[in-house]
Amino acid sequence: MTAAARSRWALVLGASSGFGEACSLELARSGWNVFGVHLDRKSTQPNADRIVEEIRAAGRRAEFFNVNAADDEKRAEVVAAIQKTCGSEPPESRVTVLLHSLAFGTLKPFFAEPRENAIAKAQIEMTLDVMANSLVYWTQDLFFSKLLCPGARIFAMTSAGDHIVWPAYGAVSAAKSALESYVRQLAVELAPHRVAVNALRAGVTDTPALRKIPGNEGMIERISAMHPAGRLTVPADVAKALVALCGEGGAWVSGNVIGVDGAEDIAGGR
Repeated sequence: MTAAARSRWALVLGASSGFGEACSLELARSGWNVFGVHLDRKSTQPNADRIVEEIRAAGRRAEFFNVNAADDEKRAEVVAAIQKTCGSEPPESRVTVLLHSLAFGTLKPFFAEPRENAIAKAQIEMTLDVMANSLVYWTQDLFFSKLLCPGARIFAMTSAGDHIVWPAYGAVSAAKSALESYVRQLAVELAPHRVAVNALRAGVTDTPALRKIPGNEGMIERISAMHPAGRLTVPADVAKALVALCGEGGAWVSGNVIGVDGAEDIAGGR
């Protein structure tokens, strides 16, 4: 591995659990240093600390920021810190991978009695901002700060909820659809800079985010019973696919929604 490759960085939004955790660790094992953005309370901070230690144990650097990734001021602070760490390095030693894995939104139905139990405008807008719009803002900030390496790869985590209706998932479904639209637009606009942008659509995976969805137990049981491979997707499946797409062979793969689900979606078991 060249010196430039040893100093390359990945930025993971949502780095302390689920897909973000698995991808942070797999990227570290594959030679990336990791900037991690996460939002943890005191009770869950030890897990973020453990991830940092595992990245360092793999011989890589880790800089984690416990902030709200959808807050404009906090985003500016993190970008400034990234600039300080690697902004003066050659382009190939800056951010070569960006993963958007933010799972924070409102899970409420559009209609409920009393009306206070139905989703409100502010909740819809917050869900879209965190789970979709923020991808654009982070990408813009990295690009205009010259921190996004030419040839970089950008990934955004989506789900089958982009086209399948689940109870109380309406706002998140809208956010996933918007996220995929942003992926297509970013892919076209960043193509001249050799930056590939894709959405990864994971299969049903037992993560903290899934456990917040109403009816998740039934979903897990149903997919476990019908999956053609006989098991659920696990975060490591997604992490390994992401790293594979970061290789030279993935440079021309851009603007797609890529299923990482072992054929679950086309098996039609939801």
